[in-house]
Amino acid sequence: MKRLKCYILTIVALFSLAGYAQTDPLNGKRIAVIGDSYVKNHVDPMENTWHYKFARKHGMEYFNYGINGSSMAYTSPRWGTAMYIRYKEMPDNLDYVFVIGGHNDSSKLDSIGGLDVFKERVGILCQGLIERYPAAKIYFFTRWNCKDFQGSNAEKIVDAMIEVCGNYSIPVLDCARQGGIYAHSDAFRKLYFQRPEDNAHLNSKGHDRFLNVAESFILKH
Repeated sequence: MKRLKCYILTIVALFSLAGYAQTDPLNGKRIAVIGDSYVKNHVDPMENTWHYKFARKHGMEYFNYGINGSSMAYTSPRWGTAMYIRYKEMPDNLDYVFVIGGHNDSSKLDSIGGLDVFKERVGILCQGLIERYPAAKIYFFTRWNCKDFQGSNAEKIVDAMIEVCGNYSIPVLDCARQGGIYAHSDAFRKLYFQRPEDNAHLNSKGHDRFLNVAESFILKH
């Protein structure tokens, strides 16, 4: 099994507003984000991602466990160990855990063994995170939508994540339907994605747009 390259960054707040660090309840908290290229950020700098910007804004210690091509439920010879296994390589004593995934599982349902196996493995991930980080706040984020989303494997994966996370009382943001990211739109992708033909990877402007949605969801919970 390939050793994971973990990007660890201590976020130093650049703001000097009087009392901000003392009043922000997230300041100094430890956050780890595990996922696929939505987390690694594909070919763009990781510092452009919304979750890095969120951590920086709030003065948090940030750990990035994103791997391009990674799946939640499928261990790939090329892309490495599935998230439901490799979450164990994250550090102890985390205050926040974000799980961002499902995009690559959508095209690998046959290799995974079907939707029921996917749900079972996401359940293993949920239970494992709760047991390892009982005091942490855990959040899941689904993939974006896509062209012909309705009835597709992408929709099935999104709905499966929502169902399983609900069984474990874990908040999950349905980014496909509530994220404000129109990955099915050619015009939208030209503005907010790393490449016009890309339907997965936001550019810096796209991450800024989604940050507002994600931050509202996180702080609400």
